[in-house]
Amino acid sequence: MSDPTTAIPVPPAAGKQFFGHPRGLVTCFLVEFFERFTYYGMRTMLLPFLTAATVAENPGFELTGGEAGAVYALFAGGAYLLAIPGGWIADRLIGQRKAIFIGGLLIALGNFFLAIPAGQPLFFTGVFIMVVGIGLLKPNVSTVVGALYEGQPGTRRDAGFSIFYMGINLGAFVGPLLAAGLLGEKVNWRLGFAACGVATLLGTLYFAFSQRYLGNAGLPPQDVTPASRRRTWTIVGCIGLGAALLSVLLFARDNPPSKEQLAIGLFVAQVALAVAFFGFVLMSKELDTAARKRIGVIIVFFFCAVLFWGGFEQQGTTFNTFAFEYTDRSALGSWFEDGQHPGSWYQSANPWFIIIFAPVFAWFWVWLGARNLDPSAPLKMGIGLVLLGVGFLVMYFAAKFVVSTGGKVGPTWLLLAYLFHTFGELCLSPVGLSNVTKLAPQKFVGRMMGTWFLGTAIGNTIAGLVGGHFAEAKVEDMPEIFTKMTLIGAGAGVFILFISRGLRGWIGERK
Repeated sequence: MSDPTTAIPVPPAAGKQFFGHPRGLVTCFLVEFFERFTYYGMRTMLLPFLTAATVAENPGFELTGGEAGAVYALFAGGAYLLAIPGGWIADRLIGQRKAIFIGGLLIALGNFFLAIPAGQPLFFTGVFIMVVGIGLLKPNVSTVVGALYEGQPGTRRDAGFSIFYMGINLGAFVGPLLAAGLLGEKVNWRLGFAACGVATLLGTLYFAFSQRYLGNAGLPPQDVTPASRRRTWTIVGCIGLGAALLSVLLFARDNPPSKEQLAIGLFVAQVALAVAFFGFVLMSKELDTAARKRIGVIIVFFFCAVLFWGGFEQQGTTFNTFAFEYTDRSALGSWFEDGQHPGSWYQSANPWFIIIFAPVFAWFWVWLGARNLDPSAPLKMGIGLVLLGVGFLVMYFAAKFVVSTGGKVGPTWLLLAYLFHTFGELCLSPVGLSNVTKLAPQKFVGRMMGTWFLGTAIGNTIAGLVGGHFAEAKVEDMPEIFTKMTLIGAGAGVFILFISRGLRGWIGERK
């Protein structure tokens, strides 16, 4: 592999094209496809593997639901949290290309650790390595895609990102079907983890040997002085050393913290970071009253995002448990020895619905906009949360049926809940990032973007903790749990709808 720091830069537009797009788009498409294949495949297997009996035909670690949920929280919440320094390290030190390559190797290595039939220490070491790898890779692929279209028309750029996001959702769709369902669940969990490692390794190697199509995109920064670079490396080293010392102090004790305590600690740290950052911004003397109001709107949107992702990401915890334990999976059962199709397959529902309905929603917003009926950003946020609540309401009725009959429910309930959650995602998710860039003062845009992803990290941590509670709950308690989720999601959505007019005033919109 040629070192990207020494390669002669070539503008991507001048090189080979792929159906009118830079050839480098294929490189980024495949890297993200394989990374999402791995992430969603591994995420789908995590809880059922951790809770599987050690003496089962397909053995796991026989953890409690709370312990498994805490591990999920540490994995997913940690991965999105480390995406913030991962982007910063690429911007300030090594460039996006090296970050993607190193991150891909770490993700593959982590999965290979998971695939080794050894004890918990090696497994959780692999999980940690994966978290670091995802933090390096995930935020930087999108940055490279954007750089490929630098100086090109916005419509072409939008079309390129649409193709790129298709790769994300295709990977998220295929991973649970193949790695988690057919290999991990039906053959051996360790084989599923190995398949995830091979997938990421293939994507990373393809990226390494196709960098010539990226032109200047993703090269190490040239505008950083040696002194600044040394300071940045010093900061990174101090943070790494501090984290290592903290780990030694925590785990060298006679009573090291439990998995649940670590997950709660992560949640507290994430919230503290968000509060500290927003407090720092609001106290800035450079902001006038109008700017502070816009920051206030971003804080409201941030809170909405935390609530939404805290519910939505229970697909990997609560919904996954419901699919395995309480869903009748006899359809297509003749294809499998145990007479049931994989419970893992339901994790592919959301990306499949995204692939189908994202173009429909994009057309619908344009259609409304042409008639001056396009909902404002606060309205879309509120609608997204209400739809999240509706999805949990569907699960309430499914849980009531399970309790009243003592049996299982058909797949329609889960699929319908996934559909409403997908509709909520399509309303809320695109609004967040676009409004952060629009509302944040120019000086704080980059840091605001990072903090926005912190909201996703907090949501994933919540999803793990709540999902662990659900996995340990008694069957008769499930309707009450889904009732609370319905009230939180829909209630928050109705509140946002109620105050949307005031939020529009703070934004500066008149309609």
